[in-house]
Amino acid sequence: MKKIVIAAGTGFLGKIVTEYFKTKVKTIIILTRGKNKKINNIKYVNWDAKTIGNWTNELNNADVLINLTGKSVDCRYNKKNKDLILHSRIDSTIILAEAIQKCTNPPKVWLNSSTATIYRHSLEKEMDETNGEIGTGFSVNVAKSWEKALFKQQTLNTRKVALRTAIVLGKNGGALQPILNLSKIGFGGKQGSGNQKISWIHELDFARSIEFIIHTKKIEGVINIVSPKPSSNSVFMKTLRKITRVPFGIPIPKPLLEFGAKLIKTETELILKSRNVIPKKLKNNGFKFTYPELKTAINHLVN
Repeated sequence: MKKIVIAAGTGFLGKIVTEYFKTKVKTIIILTRGKNKKINNIKYVNWDAKTIGNWTNELNNADVLINLTGKSVDCRYNKKNKDLILHSRIDSTIILAEAIQKCTNPPKVWLNSSTATIYRHSLEKEMDETNGEIGTGFSVNVAKSWEKALFKQQTLNTRKVALRTAIVLGKNGGALQPILNLSKIGFGGKQGSGNQKISWIHELDFARSIEFIIHTKKIEGVINIVSPKPSSNSVFMKTLRKITRVPFGIPIPKPLLEFGAKLIKTETELILKSRNVIPKKLKNNGFKFTYPELKTAINHLVN
C-alpha cells in the first residue's frame, strides 16, 4: 500500500494503527483537529470532522480510509454528551462519504468504527455477525445510527466495513490502565455480580485484524473485532491480580459502582453490560490471533 488515511488518528486506537502501519506503507495521512505538520512519513492534516475542506484532497489515490472518529463514551450520559457522542460519529461518517464521492480515484476500502456494544446484554449466548441479537438503549441506538450512516452512502468503488470493536487492551491507554490501577490499590475484585462477559482484543491483534480485512477483499459489511474467548468480569479481574501479584481484590458491588461512576463522571454500563461477542467472520476467513488467550495477552501488556 502507498497511502492510508486515518481519521482521528491521534487517539488511543489511532496511535495503535499508526504505529503498526508506519513501516508498512509509504505515507500515512492523519486527519486531526490539530495543526498541519509532517513527521517522517506521517502527515497530519487539519479537519473539523463535519465540513468539506482541503483535507478532502488527501482521500484521492488513497488505498485505505480508516475512520476512528467519535467522542469518548467514558462520560456521563447527559443530553449534551449524548448529542456529542452521536453527532461526532454520524457527522464524520457522512462527510467522509461526501469526500469519497468527490474523488476521481477513491479509497479501495473504507473501514469505519462501530462497537461490539451493539449486541444485547448476554450471559449465555455468544453473539456473532450472523446470529447476534441487537440490543436496546442509548449506546445501541448510537451504534445502529452509526452503521446506517455508513452503509446508506453510495460509494460504488469503495468497499465498506463496519468494525464492531470490543475493548482494546493496550499498554498506553484505553480501559486496561485504570482497571490495573484499581487492582494495584486493592480494588481488583469482581465488579457487580462478576458474571457479566467482557469481550476484548489485544492491541496488536486489533491492528493485525485491520490489515487482514484490508487484504481480504471478500470481507464487507459488519465484522466483530474481538478475541475468540470472552471472559467473565470475575475471571478477568482474577487473571489481572495473579499476573500483577496482587494477593487480594476487594469486590465492588453495583450500588458502590453507581456512586463511584457519578464521582468520576462516567457510566456503569461500561462495566456492567455483558458483552458476549465472538469473531465468526475473522475466524471463518482464516485470521490467526497472536493473543487469543486472556492470560498471555495481559501478561504481555503489563510485564
